[in-house]
Amino acid sequence: MDSNTIFNIQNAADFEDVALQVFNFQFKNNRVYRSFCDLLYIHPSDVTCIQQIPFLPIQFFKTRDILSSQSAIQTTFTSSGTTGNETSKHHVTDLDVYNKSFTKGFEHFYGPIEDYVILGLLPSYLERQGSSLIYMVDAMIKTSKHPESGFYLNNLEELKEALIKLDTEGKKVLLIGVSFALLDLVETYQFQLKNTIIMETGGMKGKRKELIRNELHDILKSGFGVEDIHSEYGMTELLSQAYSKGQGVFECPPWMKILTRDTEDALSIQPAEKAGGLNIIDLANINSCAFIATQDLGRVKTDGTFEVIGRFDNADIRGCNLMVL
Repeated sequence: MDSNTIFNIQNAADFEDVALQVFNFQFKNNRVYRSFCDLLYIHPSDVTCIQQIPFLPIQFFKTRDILSSQSAIQTTFTSSGTTGNETSKHHVTDLDVYNKSFTKGFEHFYGPIEDYVILGLLPSYLERQGSSLIYMVDAMIKTSKHPESGFYLNNLEELKEALIKLDTEGKKVLLIGVSFALLDLVETYQFQLKNTIIMETGGMKGKRKELIRNELHDILKSGFGVEDIHSEYGMTELLSQAYSKGQGVFECPPWMKILTRDTEDALSIQPAEKAGGLNIIDLANINSCAFIATQDLGRVKTDGTFEVIGRFDNADIRGCNLMVL
């Protein structure tokens, strides 16, 4: 399939059509996904809408090579995991698709990356290899073309001074950070920022007690002096991201869609507004698997936006925006 088709989706009808094409393609070319569909006795001839497409449990990325392409693997993104747990592996055969996805996805909601000074506060990710989030933010830093853009590790005082200076100068700033590091920053320094977007990627990474989103955002709003905390929802197994501009309500780019499944019947798709397990269609996963049943619990609204409200019991606490109630 031509990956450009994915990024030319204009409406719901386009999405449905392309999603069914991708399903047919992956059924034929992804051995793991084909075996999964066969076990469910589901064939493309039986599938006429996206609600009938089987969603591969996300755990398969820990134990199998999920590939729909015969091309050479260009890189492998890995999850951080927790001690003693297997990590997920997402083999990427075409990095250009990922580059297009995170660039077009961010610009769909926020405008050109070049307009922003990009500051990354992602210590737990910087300290390991294979993070798709670090790859994305590093590319955004390079695209921004602002000399002030860059990563921060433990140099919080330097970051504080940069934030105050850039905000005072009226520059558009995006500070994207893991939750525990943002909390460390506001516990040490207080801000009154006017031109800065604070975007959390979730996760305490075992550094702190997990907080519900409202509690985390209230602390961050007070500490940074901003009205809203933005959020990024992504994970190793996806090549696209959803974004929230406040209140924990996420919106997907045109090539990504969220459905919820019944917690007791994994094959039953829920109606809007009913909480359930999050199933994700990420068409940027053209070369792996675009249909994933995650371990997150959430609710999809009638307008297609969604909330993450927790995780299934015994699921690993990891990754981006996987905060537990």
